[in-house]
Amino acid sequence: MTDVRELQEQFDAQRRTFAAEPWPSLATRRDRLARLATLTRRHRDEIARAINQDFGHRAEAETRLAEVATVLQAVRHARRHLRRWMRPKRAAVPWRLQPGRARVHRQPLGVVGIIAPANYPWSLAWLPAVDALAAGNRVMIKPSEHTPATGALMLRLAEHYFSAEELCVVPGGVETARDLSALPFDHLLFTGSARVGREVARAAAANLTPVTLELGGKSPAIIGHDADLTRAAERIAFGKWLNAGQTCIAPDHVLIEASRLGDFIEAMRKAVETFYPRGTASEDYTAVLGERQQARLVTMLEEARDHGCRVIALGERLELPRGGAKLPPTLVIDPTEGLTLMREEVFGPWLPILGVRDLDAALEHVNAGPRPLALYAFTEDADLRRRFLETTHSGGVVFNDTLWHNAVPALPFGGVGESGMGAYHGEAGFLRFSHERAVFTQARRSGVGLLNPPYRRWLLKLLGL
Repeated sequence: MTDVRELQEQFDAQRRTFAAEPWPSLATRRDRLARLATLTRRHRDEIARAINQDFGHRAEAETRLAEVATVLQAVRHARRHLRRWMRPKRAAVPWRLQPGRARVHRQPLGVVGIIAPANYPWSLAWLPAVDALAAGNRVMIKPSEHTPATGALMLRLAEHYFSAEELCVVPGGVETARDLSALPFDHLLFTGSARVGREVARAAAANLTPVTLELGGKSPAIIGHDADLTRAAERIAFGKWLNAGQTCIAPDHVLIEASRLGDFIEAMRKAVETFYPRGTASEDYTAVLGERQQARLVTMLEEARDHGCRVIALGERLELPRGGAKLPPTLVIDPTEGLTLMREEVFGPWLPILGVRDLDAALEHVNAGPRPLALYAFTEDADLRRRFLETTHSGGVVFNDTLWHNAVPALPFGGVGESGMGAYHGEAGFLRFSHERAVFTQARRSGVGLLNPPYRRWLLKLLGL
């Protein structure tokens, strides 16, 4: 637990050292990124064990894919492109102001705060740190209190590979997160629920701290009339049950023409049997994190059953030591809009599937709700894809698959509306944690002096003013 006084001291120390080095060199930034990569690569087995301990069971392949590999890829991408990102950009100058010169200078902000969630406790703490360090900032990270083993490992490794004035990890619970949000950071990034995101934004507003909020939401998957149902089912199953559905960009629900609903349910059943041949006992199937989250999901599903929804469990609940549990992949057919399952982000292994009249009805459903973090559409029709892009809003779009836009470092990642504000990853992240400073250099001999008072009417007319 980090108290207010310690937080303030750590923040002040980072502010002082940033003031002493306000423009870290390319070599310094690359060195910090290299240390972050070494920290992750050298200790990947410890990372997997810590996350497994926190979850009760986390599929090791998922940890290596979604936690370790993503951070290493982000570091490689940033180090490769950092020289270009740091270079000032020339800006066009109107002829009236020539021969003056203009450029955009990308300046580090200062001290960046990061509040990380529990569902991907390693990567969602370090990915924004990659961008913040690349941009030349100092970083304070608050890991989730729901993943104490991972947080303790993060703290120990950060102290070994970085000075506290470069990067520090501040453990603690809800109070620590509140206190951290109230510090006058130069930028604050939060990943988590919309409810907590609003609290973070309110606290940051007192200092006019700019925030990036990554909040998730009900990301739909739409099955076009021409989609191959077997392929669509496999790709939706991968995206949905990776990390047992505890992914902010997981497909939250599926919209498909009612005439194809039965075939799609059967395709989903086969996909789950192929992916997890031993059901929830499969090593590649992850537990739901925390008893509170388990109880929330059980209540949500019971409500759907009580309202007459058809519920298809594709496995059995598996109890684990210390209160852990694996909840089975479960399809909920045609739930009504008033159910919790349809009002809140599922964030678990339940998958609502809605049979709709046609594509128009599917689009109406999507546009009637809050703007999601991701939208998935399965179709080979170019006109249909263009229609999805032009008539809907979402943080990102993936055609004929799920999740993989998040794995492309050159693509910005972020939400819109209820699903968040601001984007990071790659150059978008570098810019998120930089100030694009306007610089104008006047030439020794310049004609703008002619615009000094007293104003010459003939000159104003000549200039079109």
